[in-house]
Amino acid sequence: YIPVHMGGILPEKDIPALMESGIRKIFTTGVSLLEIVNAAASEVKPLAAEIGSHPTAQLARDITLLHMNKGIRKGAKKRRPKRVIGVTGSPGAGKSTLVAALASEHARRSEEDDSLGRVAVVAFDPQSPITNGALLGDRLRVDFNRLDERVFYRSLAISGEDYHALDEIIELIGGCEHPDLPAFDTVFVETVGAGQNETRIRTHVDTTAVVLVPGMGDAIQMDKAGILEIADVFVCNKADHPGQNELMRDLRDIAGKRRVIETVATQGQGIDTLYEALMRG
Repeated sequence: YIPVHMGGILPEKDIPALMESGIRKIFTTGVSLLEIVNAAASEVKPLAAEIGSHPTAQLARDITLLHMNKGIRKGAKKRRPKRVIGVTGSPGAGKSTLVAALASEHARRSEEDDSLGRVAVVAFDPQSPITNGALLGDRLRVDFNRLDERVFYRSLAISGEDYHALDEIIELIGGCEHPDLPAFDTVFVETVGAGQNETRIRTHVDTTAVVLVPGMGDAIQMDKAGILEIADVFVCNKADHPGQNELMRDLRDIAGKRRVIETVATQGQGIDTLYEALMRG
């Protein structure tokens, strides 16, 4: 069975029927967040042996241990993938949707070309400096019904630009082996999108795409902060929005010989062109 926890303002008369339907716990008004967290944690059980022995399940747990500074499992293999691509930009630029579309494009092409290998996504979200909690926004924005099931997708919370374990995480992904599947040869890294503090990602990846959207004044602010200097490829996402022409003009002025590509990630427009540009580096 799958434990389900419900919370909210519920009429007392509805509670017995909900419990009879299989609901394990109902939280009503006045219950503290700590009580809810503890109740949810008490339901967590160890993975079944047959699940835990799967290479992808092992990889997921290895990443968790490494991210929590608890080292890595003895025997875990590490290998740098052939391509590591960073995607950064300000909040609201559509990075999560764009990365999911790129990963699915890779999975589609790898069906016809085994040499491309498998693809993985590591998506970072900001951690609260007060509670240490994080809303993993990519998990809300990405339509996992449309994301190709062959994509390995992992969300992590960090404080600031603390990508301390990223290089090892990337190498763990590259070292993950499955007897019946190709290796992970491409990794997309989505940054937290903190706006003006994203230059460090370039030290961890081979190619960097900076995503901007029309009407937000991103180009000027990012140019002042030095973000645009790290871009290998510029992306004007949401190119169907007003202000697209102005943003493209600004980016072409800044880009020099670097590529500037228009996309509408929600509709898949421009994804193939962007994918090819990033894979060429």
